[in-house]
Amino acid sequence: MAITALWANKLRSLLTMLGVIIGVGAVIALVSVGMGVRSGITENFESLGANTLIVMPGAANRGGPRGAKGSNRTLKYDDAKAIEQKIKNIDYVSPTVTHAFQVVNGHQNWNTSVTGVTPELLSIRSLTVENGSFITQDDMKKRTRVAVIGATVAENLFGADNPVGHNIRINNQPFRVIGLLASKGSSGFGQDQDDMIYIPITTAQERMMGIDFVHSINIQVSSTDKIDQVEDEVTTLLRQRHRLTGTKEDDFNIQSTASIIESVNQSTSMLTLLLGAIASISLLVGGIGIMNIMMVSVTERTREIGIRKALGATFQNIMMQFMIESMVIGIAGGLIGIAFGIAASFAIGSFGTVKTTITMLPIIISFLFAVGIGLFFGIYPARKAAKLDPIEALRYE
Repeated sequence: MAITALWANKLRSLLTMLGVIIGVGAVIALVSVGMGVRSGITENFESLGANTLIVMPGAANRGGPRGAKGSNRTLKYDDAKAIEQKIKNIDYVSPTVTHAFQVVNGHQNWNTSVTGVTPELLSIRSLTVENGSFITQDDMKKRTRVAVIGATVAENLFGADNPVGHNIRINNQPFRVIGLLASKGSSGFGQDQDDMIYIPITTAQERMMGIDFVHSINIQVSSTDKIDQVEDEVTTLLRQRHRLTGTKEDDFNIQSTASIIESVNQSTSMLTLLLGAIASISLLVGGIGIMNIMMVSVTERTREIGIRKALGATFQNIMMQFMIESMVIGIAGGLIGIAFGIAASFAIGSFGTVKTTITMLPIIISFLFAVGIGLFFGIYPARKAAKLDPIEALRYE
């Protein structure tokens, strides 16, 4: 009888479900975005290696005033050499400098990030050269103007042609392309990892940027269990080299990829929880819509309820009928909402700007929440119907 009553008012039932459908779909879609961002960022840092340390200039940010002018110039190329020579349990060390420049090939131009690196970065970042070769020690010594470009840069400057062997201009300076990197795709935040050019760090420092410091030092530790030991030894060495004695604060900070991943996971978990909570509000609104329409239904069917009670229907019979109606709305809306949410997640992911990850947990939770909403908001109208006096109900016009 409950299902027949809903089917008799198909449009009204569908509109009532709409709030639940949108709520469940929004929860699934937004949580999948949050989970996708989290997994994308984690993959990016894991690609650096689980046993990688990154030394950055300036004291660690613990709140309060920002570092003084020049605090980002405390790391030198010689610091990286000293780490490589004096610290044990290290496989590779690569200092880097980065700046954005305009790159030109004929009539084509592109603005991208140009990073000065050493040959060791190829192993630290797990980069793969698709065509040509990577930067060599000879390029470093001679400060040659050579470049290894990413797939996005190659596509925008050369189209389908092989860029290796061709000349490009970076900030109006000629460079010869010696290598093309294999594509790595976009990161969790939608950043294109192929929109990158690598040149020798000596060339970048002296011929492009005119600086004598580095922006970071990447260190690959030989094994994960040696990370803390190497971090302590690097800290001690850099304090000695920078003449930091006693209680003087470090003018550098060291982060491991494991700690960065943990910190990012905490932040993205909060983001995902916030997105899910915001979307859940629409589920609550959908529940109020269920209660509203059930109240209307009770009022419209007052005489029907009176007749049934006069013929012997009990409090439980009437209560169950209206509870089933509200539960069916919640269950049907939840199932349709799941399909809508999954479709929306795939649609968002197909644009390529944001990665989405669909997991079972938000689907199950949102569906159970939809069923619970139908149950909770159906109780009051059902009790109101079941408590109607049959004589008064039969008199109702």
